[in-house]
Amino acid sequence: MLEQISFAQKQRLAYIDFCLLFRGAIYRQDLINRFEVGLSAGSRDFSIYKELAPANLSYDSREKRYVQTGQFKPVFEHDAQRTLVKLANDISDGFDAIGDIHFPVEAPSSLNVPDIFIVAKLVQAILSQKAVNVIYTSLSSGSGSRDLVPHSIVDNGLRWHVRAFDRKTQSFRDFVLTRISKVTIKEAPLPHENSESDQEWQRLIPLQLVPHPKNVQHPTAIEMDYGMESSQLLINVRAAMAGYLLRRWNVDCTERATLKGAEYQLWLQNRFTLNNVDNLAIAPGYTL
Repeated sequence: MLEQISFAQKQRLAYIDFCLLFRGAIYRQDLINRFEVGLSAGSRDFSIYKELAPANLSYDSREKRYVQTGQFKPVFEHDAQRTLVKLANDISDGFDAIGDIHFPVEAPSSLNVPDIFIVAKLVQAILSQKAVNVIYTSLSSGSGSRDLVPHSIVDNGLRWHVRAFDRKTQSFRDFVLTRISKVTIKEAPLPHENSESDQEWQRLIPLQLVPHPKNVQHPTAIEMDYGMESSQLLINVRAAMAGYLLRRWNVDCTERATLKGAEYQLWLQNRFTLNNVDNLAIAPGYTL
């Protein structure tokens, strides 16, 4: 049936599929507003989608929206890596389900691609502000059940995390998406479990980055790479993300710029701002 449908209508059907998968629900008006189609065209799209996958959605007459069923199976293939990038940039259009235009750009291979259904359940929980129960495998304790309250999906440059309140440790932590094997959405969280209480997430700290004074022979090249002004780059980052950024950019965080190697092209000049930041064990050369 899909072979007989126009490209434009496939995009709209993919959008319905995408919203059901990641939001858990979709209003008819969402489709009409997104694609600027008439009411009759929008209704026809939902009718076609129901023909393609009758068990995927049901109509909630009280809320006047279509909701995901327990038997939901996506009609289109949603690529996990590309979808996460789109979600991170607030581009949740579902077009990746039917193939975007491919540009001749190469990137390093991704070794850890999260399960798209795990991502979808977590996104649903975040959008609906619900807690979840997950099966999580950690390096220290192996596999086990954890109750989390997720609030953000995070790309640390190497892999994807979910930032969440962990009821086991009563603290906000990062959980690697590829280590989560099951997600069950639960009840609404308590006030102290919401993102507003995540102090490391809410707190912004300034990082003053300069060309490495010992490893870089021509600092102007580094200034051009990073768009520096007055030979420095001043950026504000969430305290919870500081360690990831410093590791990703190989920033020398020693007190006197003592790390050697061509990979260390930047030095953190104001390392005192890192006081009371939690995840600095991964920051190159940083010690208390």
